Amino acid sequence: MLAPKTFLYAVAEGVATLTLNRPERLNALTFDVYAELRDTFAALATEADVRAVVVTGSGRGFCSGGDVHDIIGQLFKREKSELLEFTRMTGAVVVNMRRLPKPIVAAVNGTCAGAGAVIALAADIRIAAEGAKFAYLFTKVGLSGADMGAAFLLPRIVGLGRAAEILMTSDPFDATEAYRIGLVNRVAPAEKVVEEATALARRLAKGPAHGIAVTKQMLNAEASMNVEQAVESEAIVQALCMHHSDFREAYEAFVGKREARFK
Repeated sequence: MLAPKTFLYAVAEGVATLTLNRPERLNALTFDVYAELRDTFAALATEADVRAVVVTGSGRGFCSGGDVHDIIGQLFKREKSELLEFTRMTGAVVVNMRRLPKPIVAAVNGTCAGAGAVIALAADIRIAAEGAKFAYLFTKVGLSGADMGAAFLLPRIVGLGRAAEILMTSDPFDATEAYRIGLVNRVAPAEKVVEEATALARRLAKGPAHGIAVTKQMLNAEASMNVEQAVESEAIVQALCMHHSDFREAYEAFVGKREARFK
């Protein structure tokens, strides 16, 4: 089993739970945490006992972004090439999350800001605690709102106009607003948010892994297609799915009036 050192990791009932674990700093990210997140999301693709993933934080924060002292203060000492190396590493976290052929559920248990807000954005489904606060803070600190894929992902979820306002103003908003604009799928009581995210992840873990993986793949791919390309691509992958054992298992379970047992 994977054994990351900079955050908590556990597997149960087909669900891997990654818990950022610097509660005294609202789970702010360090260079090492970024690197381990990047590597863990890549490695999860071949973890046979993992069929779904939950990402959350310990304490009262999900993730407050890059640590002001451990990262931001250190960046001023770096040359341009080193800065690019860093920004490519942070972006690789998101790329590996989107490439992972397994569903990711973010349990946003509290403060969700900066890079933390982009990590939540890169999940497939987001469940927020009632008291959670969101902020895409990049322009507030003199940087571009386009960071780690935010300018690609956010418009696809909330629309171009809302994404422009969120990324350009850096204004914070709460879980109720996040739900209203479609950024989060559900809002739950703070004490229930991880439980609800885990229950959903377990439901997905018991489902047809192949069909779910192909669905995620197509959601990623069709963003750059026109309608003809999208329909043709869906025709191809659906025909291939019809040849997969999960399709027959679903049929035989229905006919036999039993629960499907997907591999």
